[in-house]
Amino acid sequence: MMYPTSRPSAGLLRRGLALSALALLVSACSSEQGGQQERPPSPVTTTEVQAQAAQHQVEYPGRVRGATEVSVRARVSGILESRNYEEGTAVEAGQTLFQIEPDTYQDAVKAAEAELASAEAQQLRAEREWERVKGLFERNAVSERERDQARADSRAADARLEAAESALSNARRQLRYSRVEAPVSGLTSMEALTEGNLVEAGTVLTHIVQHDPVHIYFALPEEDATAQRVAREALRNDDSEREARLVLPDGSEYARAGQVDFADRRIDPMTGSVQMRAVFPNPDSELIPGQFVRIRLALADYDNAILVDPTAVGQGPEGPQVFTIGEDNTASAQAVKLGPVIDGRQLILEGLEAGSQLVINGQVALRDGAAVQVTNADQNASDQEG
Repeated sequence: MMYPTSRPSAGLLRRGLALSALALLVSACSSEQGGQQERPPSPVTTTEVQAQAAQHQVEYPGRVRGATEVSVRARVSGILESRNYEEGTAVEAGQTLFQIEPDTYQDAVKAAEAELASAEAQQLRAEREWERVKGLFERNAVSERERDQARADSRAADARLEAAESALSNARRQLRYSRVEAPVSGLTSMEALTEGNLVEAGTVLTHIVQHDPVHIYFALPEEDATAQRVAREALRNDDSEREARLVLPDGSEYARAGQVDFADRRIDPMTGSVQMRAVFPNPDSELIPGQFVRIRLALADYDNAILVDPTAVGQGPEGPQVFTIGEDNTASAQAVKLGPVIDGRQLILEGLEAGSQLVINGQVALRDGAAVQVTNADQNASDQEG
């Protein structure tokens, strides 16, 4: 006899499917967790952090200028008679460079001398007359009016004598100015006017540049925050004198060191830069005024600097960070404070100590606390044994 087969209800069927799906999900999660726990340690390369002395140097473009640059001008008018120096050569202060026709000024001196002699004679005569009239007045031999007249004549004669002396002094000065002298020692430029030209007072005849020492003018740029900070600290501490070096146009370094002797007390609002000046000795005239050079300035010295490859520094939740490896071969993320880049290496100011094992390769995929395999461990051990 055949009996009918009973079919499962729809509710039981759906419940069975749900239980099967749940079992598959639990199995998948267990497999995933097991896979993570079984993931092998990440291979990394490390190096031991070492402290060393370092100096932060920067270079800025600058221009050479003479410590003193003077325009030699005629101080009197006249015909330029002669040039008494060789153009481009060094001259000494007080040396005669040009001679302006002196005849007119010599005549003026003679006239002033004659006027002075006349004034001296008149002053002597008026003084004696005053002494005579003063004595007569004391004996009531002359009137008060005659006494006052004699005293006025004497004073007028004194004033004329002073004016004559002043006129003679001025005439002699004008005659001296006809001989144009070098106001300072230095190198001369080409003459602006040749002999035979009529020059007026104030006409530029040549230039003199004092070439030893020379000044180098440069500016700390706005984007160089470290240099700006050092400059401001130097200004506050009145300690702006820093040793500087020069790089010549051919790339060689100037043999003599200089000193930064001036820093502007304000930041230029137009350029955002701080104007500075350095002074350099130049006894051999190797540095030429107007020449472009590069000035090398030491901004800071570090006795125990921590310098690392810039690629070892990454970005973490709190800013720049590096990874170090502990004795248990786990990675530790270290937040660090960065300084300037010195000779291609990043200066670490805080957060990393000498002797730490710094990860320099393989740190991109690391996380804090992850297990690692130091691939250069054998090499480090052999280096220490050696």
